Amino acid sequence: MTTEDKSGTPLPADISLANRYGGPKRTLSRKAKRGAAIAALAAGIGFLAWVSTSSAMSSVTFKDVGYRTVDATQTELDFQVSRDPGTAVKCAVKALDSKFAIVGWKVVDIPSAPAAGGAESPDGGRTVALREVLRTESQSVSAVVDSCWVPDGAK
Repeated sequence: MTTEDKSGTPLPADISLANRYGGPKRTLSRKAKRGAAIAALAAGIGFLAWVSTSSAMSSVTFKDVGYRTVDATQTELDFQVSRDPGTAVKCAVKALDSKFAIVGWKVVDIPSAPAAGGAESPDGGRTVALREVLRTESQSVSAVVDSCWVPDGAK
């Protein structure tokens, strides 16, 4: 009496693939998909609200007006800074060479202006125009305001 050798019998394809790669993946239920979509939508709306309000609440803005290279050791930068009247501000300005390397750098202190009613400027003293002279270590081809901020403890 011989018994049949079943080890040589091929298994159906779906069983052998399941043994090799694992069973079929579980899918999210309709309720879980809806919850994930609502959470992603709420996070997106929250992020957009944060971005729009944080940029609108910035109390200091600046604008480059122009520059003039005097010689290889000096550059003049004209710029405007807008801030709340009565607020002291600091701005970092820089001069760049033709390869965009910084060849001059300076932090400018802008004192607070009185919050008087508009005799000195149409916007009530909010915007101030400045000209700063930067000493450079080589010939500059541009000068810009890098950043402006309200120092800690200033109002």
